[in-house]
Amino acid sequence: MRNKKSGFGKVVFFLITIAVVCAGVFIYISPTFEKKVPTITFQDGIYWNLKDSLNLKLSDESGIKFYKVTYKDKDNEIVLFNKVLQNSKKILNLKIAPPSLDMFFKGKVVKISVEAIDNSKWNFLEGNKSIKEFTVNIDKKRPQVNIISNSYAIRRGGSAVVIAQVNDENLKDAYISFSNQKRFELIPFYKEGYYIALIAWPVDVKEFTKVTLIASDKANNLVKTKIPLYIRKLKMKDSKINISSSFIKNVTVNVLETSAYNVPTSLEEIFVEGNKILRASNVKNIEDVSKKYMNKDMISKINLKPFKRLKNSATAASFANRRHYYLDGQKIDEAWHLGMDWASYKRAPIKISNEGRVIFNDYLGIYGNTVIIDHILGLQTLYAHTSATNVSVGDYIQAGEQIANTGTTGAVLGDHLHFGVLVQGIEVNPLEWMDKTWIKSRIFDVIDEAKKVINNK
Repeated sequence: MRNKKSGFGKVVFFLITIAVVCAGVFIYISPTFEKKVPTITFQDGIYWNLKDSLNLKLSDESGIKFYKVTYKDKDNEIVLFNKVLQNSKKILNLKIAPPSLDMFFKGKVVKISVEAIDNSKWNFLEGNKSIKEFTVNIDKKRPQVNIISNSYAIRRGGSAVVIAQVNDENLKDAYISFSNQKRFELIPFYKEGYYIALIAWPVDVKEFTKVTLIASDKANNLVKTKIPLYIRKLKMKDSKINISSSFIKNVTVNVLETSAYNVPTSLEEIFVEGNKILRASNVKNIEDVSKKYMNKDMISKINLKPFKRLKNSATAASFANRRHYYLDGQKIDEAWHLGMDWASYKRAPIKISNEGRVIFNDYLGIYGNTVIIDHILGLQTLYAHTSATNVSVGDYIQAGEQIANTGTTGAVLGDHLHFGVLVQGIEVNPLEWMDKTWIKSRIFDVIDEAKKVINNK
């Protein structure tokens, strides 16, 4: 009888042990009892202006059921969030609004403490807890900006110069905005805290609204200062150009194929693909390359002479010529001509007027074989349709050196040079930069005036 009881006890013990082990295994592998703590995503060391909200993200596979966010400084401890969720959420994106503080608060560093508990049954059904504390730097002061000097006026399609002072120990970004459509980078100038920028009024931007110096710091404090400029009109010429089917078949098709573009079926579509779609891509490429590779080193001395036309050449087309293209009597497209076309004899030598570094030398769609040279101040020159070049990207070329020969590459009929002047990648009126008087009064005199102001500070 005793043996039977002993055997039964062993069976019961064995079954209980198996049950406990199974329960343990279930708890260990079951998602209901997952052991991973919630993830708290917040940028440590962020700057805060105590005006904007800060972004906080909480996430957990089993869902967040409780969170608490506390603001701490040497004088205050303020609970910003303390919430139990009736329905847990796997992802929570929270906006941390600034607490109400004394208007004379001068603290420089505060803490944000975050606590989150998930919906897991782990930890005796209490869930997994994550607690993190982050440092936040306080910066309520806007950047200090001051326009030192600028060109008196700007013409549509033309250029101007601006010299400004920008100071902020946490400065993040500073630039000049033209009509809220174009951004121009600032280049360090003369002394620390001072900057210079050439700006352009793109010829395709019809309405002039305002030119603004914008500066922001790491705490998103923002300041905008209007740059006073009188505006001048530009005399523009409209031209009607009849496009032949042979030009489309022999020139446009070749340009598209060389540019790895698909060639449409109809003559009109082929021309528009090259003249509009490919042109837009080429123009963007020019702007991207120019901004990426322009010299941004501090400028203290500027040696710049008027640019000269191609020797012994005639002008075949001018800047700001609005071309209207017709095929078989029907208008099919239009485009701006943004440079000077100079024709001499075939394969005429192209020499540069100012020293600079080659930042582009490649085939560029409608422009054909093209060279871009960076000079100074974000000012570059473009030489298109060349037949041959004898420079490489990175070469520093002296004034008077030959860089290429004229040719017929790209969307052209005859041998010529398309000469363009760029301001941070935007083609501007070359005639301004070929005029000694204009350069002195609109650029050099403004720079000299700025130096006098800076030296007297």
